[in-house]
Amino acid sequence: MTLPQEPSAAPGSDPSAPLGTVEPAHADIPDDLICPATAIFDRADISRMLDIAAKEARDETELRSAAVSILSDARKGGFAAIEAGLRAEPFAARPAIRAYSWLTDCVVTSVFDLVLSHIHPPPDPTGSERLSLLAVGGYGRGEMAPQSDIDLLFLTPRKITPWAESVIESMLYILWDMRLKVGHASRTVKDCLNLGRDDYTIRTALLEHRYITGDAALAARLSQRLRKELFNGTERDFIEAKLAERETRHAKQGQRYVVEPNVKEGKGGLRDLQSLFWIAKYIHDVRNARDLVRLKVFSEDEFRTFDTAETFLWAVRCHMHLITGRPNDQLTFDLQVQVADRMGYVDKGGRRAVEHFMQDYYRQATRVGDLTRIFLTKLEAAHAKAEPLLERLFKRRRKLKPGYLQVHGRLAIEDEKAFLSDPLNLLRLFEEALRTGMLIHPDAMRLVTANLDMIDDAMRADREANRIFLDLLLKHGNPERALRRMNELGVLAAFIPEFEPIVAMMQFNMYHAYTVDEHTIQVISNFNAIEQGELDEELPVSADILKRKRLNRKVLMVAMLCHDIGKGRDVDHSILGAQIARRVAARLGLKPKEVDTVEWLVRYHLLMSDMAQKRDIADPRTVRDFAKAVGSVARLDLLLLLTVCDIRGVGPKTWNNWKAVLLRALYRQTRLALEEGIEALSREVRGTEAKKNLRAALPDWDANDLKRETNRHYDPYWQGLHVTAHVVFARLLKNIQDDEIRIDLHPDEDRDATRACFAMADHPGIFSRMCGALALVGANIVDARTFTTKDGYATAAFWIQDSAGHPFEASKLKRLEGMIHKTLKGEIIAADAMADRDKFKTREKAFRVPTSITFDNDGSEIYTIIEVDTRDRPGLLFDLTRTMANANIYIASAVIATYGEQVVDSFYVKDMFGLKLHSETKQKALEKRLRAAIQTGVERARQP
Repeated sequence: MTLPQEPSAAPGSDPSAPLGTVEPAHADIPDDLICPATAIFDRADISRMLDIAAKEARDETELRSAAVSILSDARKGGFAAIEAGLRAEPFAARPAIRAYSWLTDCVVTSVFDLVLSHIHPPPDPTGSERLSLLAVGGYGRGEMAPQSDIDLLFLTPRKITPWAESVIESMLYILWDMRLKVGHASRTVKDCLNLGRDDYTIRTALLEHRYITGDAALAARLSQRLRKELFNGTERDFIEAKLAERETRHAKQGQRYVVEPNVKEGKGGLRDLQSLFWIAKYIHDVRNARDLVRLKVFSEDEFRTFDTAETFLWAVRCHMHLITGRPNDQLTFDLQVQVADRMGYVDKGGRRAVEHFMQDYYRQATRVGDLTRIFLTKLEAAHAKAEPLLERLFKRRRKLKPGYLQVHGRLAIEDEKAFLSDPLNLLRLFEEALRTGMLIHPDAMRLVTANLDMIDDAMRADREANRIFLDLLLKHGNPERALRRMNELGVLAAFIPEFEPIVAMMQFNMYHAYTVDEHTIQVISNFNAIEQGELDEELPVSADILKRKRLNRKVLMVAMLCHDIGKGRDVDHSILGAQIARRVAARLGLKPKEVDTVEWLVRYHLLMSDMAQKRDIADPRTVRDFAKAVGSVARLDLLLLLTVCDIRGVGPKTWNNWKAVLLRALYRQTRLALEEGIEALSREVRGTEAKKNLRAALPDWDANDLKRETNRHYDPYWQGLHVTAHVVFARLLKNIQDDEIRIDLHPDEDRDATRACFAMADHPGIFSRMCGALALVGANIVDARTFTTKDGYATAAFWIQDSAGHPFEASKLKRLEGMIHKTLKGEIIAADAMADRDKFKTREKAFRVPTSITFDNDGSEIYTIIEVDTRDRPGLLFDLTRTMANANIYIASAVIATYGEQVVDSFYVKDMFGLKLHSETKQKALEKRLRAAIQTGVERARQP
């Protein structure tokens, strides 16, 4: 909709003219475009060129061809002028969309005039043949992005005549030959009325019709009859239809904070604004959104917010169309980087330009959502159908606290002046909404947002205010609802100013599905779901901790609220966040020991996740070091819940059984160490128990075979695998020959993965060849263990997933096994075969992941841990392991943690003499080789 003034979005159309008054679209030259109108389309010059072409053409075909050439060149020049103007002023969306619409009008009217003047002149000079040309839809509004469709309505007074049909056909041929995307309909006024009654899409398009050229009186008659015979009296039905459309669209597009939003159809996108305008125009016959201020639907501040948001969204959409050259409204990762660059965003404060751009995008989308919700809810209430009498009589009304009342089923404020007399009421409103389960009335929301300045330092220090806030989190259930509404209305950032920088903060990666503030709310929502018993089966350990009722919920809730509050700065967000959390917790009234625990939880909120996913928890040193860092079972319980809720809050597909198994194992072993002492984790105890379990699992085996099996493995084998894997390897190794390769593929549903076990004669580089074989069949390796028996056989266990992050289907395992056999036997050379498969997808090429390689000789008793943090790709693990094999590095195990496009591969290694890599010279040499392999792989993956 054309905001904020009343421009001629298309040439000469006067949006302030009364209904039925129509001027031709080419009457005036507008002065409110992105660049001078004559630079976009010189009408006099184009008209002269078309007249010359008409005189020189021998027939209609030749004239049409000449017209297509002239107008295509003119349109191309106009597009270039508009794009240059938009590049110079990247936020000047309004003059740009007006310019595209005006250029389209010029082309369409030139074609119309050409056809009527030189191809199909009206046969009846008295005027019985009448034809009016109108724009509908977005083109009718005078709002066009570079690749928008051109929707035309050819209007006739009665059944279409042969002459009118010829005019329309010739026009369309010329427009189509220009390769324009033209939507068209040929109708009478009566047709428009009849079709509009039955189809709300057609009715909406007619609502936005705009006269371009032709018979003005006919266009005026359509306007008058639409208002009188179709629109008036059907306002409620239209509102309900548009609200239903909006709900369906939002359900399809997903949440407002989806990482690759649809600028047009997504939540908080342009279609939301258009829905608002359609309803306003239908009910009040407004011509632009500024009229909504006059009608007291919007305040001046709300209108300015609306105007800014819409201008921003239109600018984004225009740049997207110009970059892609097609009508693409999905703001994909690769486009986000390019649009941010075009709009002048730069890297600063430790964040990429694209992250600053997307934070602005999400903030504007949020404001659009807030304003459209207020507007539509207000209209819905004003035009809502009355409830049946019996329902009204017997429906139980909620008992409200003094100062509140129920309006159309929503929580409203009885006396605004009395409400504002106490600043704490700005929090009490959300408390009452939670207590009653009622939605807040839009007028109450507007009152809150208009008075956020009442939330000052005095209120933030008020004990009662802090009690109310903590009760919102802890007392009434469903804290997610209160926090989300408080966040959307600006109350959360006003009451906790430290939260404001992360509002709508986007993290430019494929791992985080939400903005930082939305992620924080999702984390708290997950905790509430565990408390409500909704996840008892999925999260038994977490549920059991809460059922013991020893947990300090207040400490955990404040830690969850603050765990990512330090993000977006050029420092470690855990360290900065801990410092901020200490201030917030103290201000909220927590006791000194509670403040210390909150600070510790925020500082180490990634510790348990990192230990579980980046380290071998079968290594006793891992658990021992983690237990020392945690210090007590009480902190372990808090950290587990924070970790679980944090991972689940990253995105709907982030949590899986693999992560659950790792965290449960780390929790149980750490708790054992904290309660019974570190000695309970010794290798000897674990090894003895593992051998005992194997004997019990193989009751039909001969005693000598069992003895041979339990004696052929070194100690790490017994600590590194579960008894189910020990049984598999025992069977694979039994009577194995030196030239045999034995493979067992089995779904491990508890871990959401397929377990791949290999047994074969050991030789250098075998681990790397296995990685290559698995990569070739499209397997993502999430964990790996490799061991060498005392009699020279390699045993390796891999846990693999398909591209969707699930176990491979059982029906595919036989084919996978065959492919793996061929690769391991050398029939397929992995390095050659991977070249064509090891590629980045186009939309993923924009991600930057700096490579970090560290050597840790303290994290394991007998191995050096090499941690490689870099950009993930299909052939990465094969490249890394091959490089280590060529450097005579023995890999005992590999732990793979993937975070979207980023991966952390941790390798437990020894040198060729069975020693740790203590030499700094050797470490640097190996690091150089690993970096070279990574760089070569990235360059290959970026090639088309």
